[in-house]
Amino acid sequence: MKLITVSIGGLEVTADRDATLITHGLGSCIAVMTYDPVAKVAGMLHFQLPTSTLSPERAKESPGTFADTGIPLLFERMYALGAKKGNIQVKVAGGGNFHGDNGTFDIGKRNYTMMRKIFWKAQVLIAAEDCGGNRSRTARLFVDTGQITIQSGSEVSPL
Repeated sequence: MKLITVSIGGLEVTADRDATLITHGLGSCIAVMTYDPVAKVAGMLHFQLPTSTLSPERAKESPGTFADTGIPLLFERMYALGAKKGNIQVKVAGGGNFHGDNGTFDIGKRNYTMMRKIFWKAQVLIAAEDCGGNRSRTARLFVDTGQITIQSGSEVSPL
């Protein structure tokens, strides 16, 4: 098994059935995990902020940092490896509130809202989610089966 770590602002797409995509430290960030069971193509995006208007220069260098640039790029790369929109299953995790700002900035909620808006406009349904709260998560996507697990502390559960 080959582990492929997706860091903050990272995006990875693969058709390597021996690979496992993994991302750690999902707080207010969100992991978007995609899988086409027909083409056996998997993708993971770990985005940090809702919109690229916050830093257009950074969006050019690292489009995966933002929901509005990272999500479309994730799907483009899935299609490039043979995935079809109608086959792609989408699952998401993260979007918590950790900053003790009493909701002033609430990046996790803003990330979640922007992600939902992007999917709604693209007519993409989310099959499952583990979002919100105030716990850190690690997400793993196993390319051979499309199974996703979410770990928080010592607890691991399927998504």
